[in-house]
Amino acid sequence: MKPTLLALTLTTLLAPSVTHAASHPVTISDQQYTEVLAGDWRSKDNSARDVYRHPKETLQFFGLQANQTVIEISPGGGWYSEIISPLVKDHGHYIAAVQDPASGEYYQKAAERIKARFKDDPKRFANAQVVAFDPKAPVFGPAASADRVLTFRNVHNWTDANTAEATFAAFFKVLKPGGVLGVEDHRAKDGTDLASNKQTGYLPTDYVVKLALDAGFKLADKSEVNANPKDTKDYPAGVWSLPPTYKLGEQDKAKYAAIGESDRFTLKFVKP
Repeated sequence: MKPTLLALTLTTLLAPSVTHAASHPVTISDQQYTEVLAGDWRSKDNSARDVYRHPKETLQFFGLQANQTVIEISPGGGWYSEIISPLVKDHGHYIAAVQDPASGEYYQKAAERIKARFKDDPKRFANAQVVAFDPKAPVFGPAASADRVLTFRNVHNWTDANTAEATFAAFFKVLKPGGVLGVEDHRAKDGTDLASNKQTGYLPTDYVVKLALDAGFKLADKSEVNANPKDTKDYPAGVWSLPPTYKLGEQDKAKYAAIGESDRFTLKFVKP
């Protein structure tokens, strides 16, 4: 039987390779952040979102260092890839974990796009890697091999798909003891029922904390760096009414643009 793309990818990931020890942190300077965020490889649309996504402050909160092995889960179009990979390429390792392309055309195209992005810009992505995972039985790499696992606005999708518990368990397995899991997602109002997530895209913070704690993590800290008090969370098309999606098109677009992107929790967990 011919090996699947997923099997081939995971075989490559699990093969012996040079590891980057992060026991002696290599600090990323403010100047390095400034240079990367101003990089001409970033599109104007991506750079325009910095005011909402606060990449420097968020990555500093998660304790990113230049010599870490960093796995970003479901990076989408690579918004954070084009920031993290250049910051760690000389001393560390950036890994983009994408859902198995065999899962469907959407995931196949997403994997192809990010692979092409890395191939077309070796100066920034020379040491970047794309690996595939089965969402029902996820494996992100060898046990205790990563210093950071980061994911941005994905837990609500895994919750809808009933794969969140397995995914958090896999995070725990791939991280080194002392490693950090960083999670950001759309924050629901206190007391919101979890079932509403499917329609609104907003998640209760305590639910996500419980997912991590049940997987074995300890909650290290919470940050309000991605908070947005203008977000009332009561829109006809849920969080997708807001930028950058604007699901309602021109309907009340000026109102949603004035609100900005969603109110988000930013959570840091540690593997004991």
